[in-house]
Amino acid sequence: MTMVRAGVVPTRRALLYGALGIGVTALVCGAIVTGFGPNRVFTGLLAGVVAGIAILAALFGRDVVVLTDGGIYRRTPWRESSIDWNRVVAGRFALDEQARWSLALDLSGGDERHGELVLLSIPPVVRPVSGAYDMRKREQVQEIREMLRRKRVPVTVLPEIAGGLHRHWQIAPPTRGAQP
Repeated sequence: MTMVRAGVVPTRRALLYGALGIGVTALVCGAIVTGFGPNRVFTGLLAGVVAGIAILAALFGRDVVVLTDGGIYRRTPWRESSIDWNRVVAGRFALDEQARWSLALDLSGGDERHGELVLLSIPPVVRPVSGAYDMRKREQVQEIREMLRRKRVPVTVLPEIAGGLHRHWQIAPPTRGAQP
């Protein structure tokens, strides 16, 4: 079974995760300093930072949208829900409120905000792949595009986005009438 990981963590939830990470860092540091004395501040900070990073990795790693052949699964650290592919009306690659390129699915019915599910949000592509972040986002765009093509979901792509993806990341624009 094919599985594609995507998803965008909303700002409010990212701030909550950050606050939890800082809280865990302070709690562990405070516990070590309290338990072993003020000479263990550096040890407390080190252990706290490790624990805080572990919490952040766990929270952000669990907050994801997974596209499979059987359905779409939205996961957060506290819950999981599924969306059937028959609810997907179309996909679109357009500009979002922050002028980032956003790949979203339009859904029928359900309680999703604005009737959409955002799969990816990336800064505009203005140069070739230059690092690990660009490479991962390029792979995600290709994986999502392939999954949507296999599921026969029509995707609308703004011409400037299609041009940038083709020119800089060598991702061919979708062809009209071509069957997968």
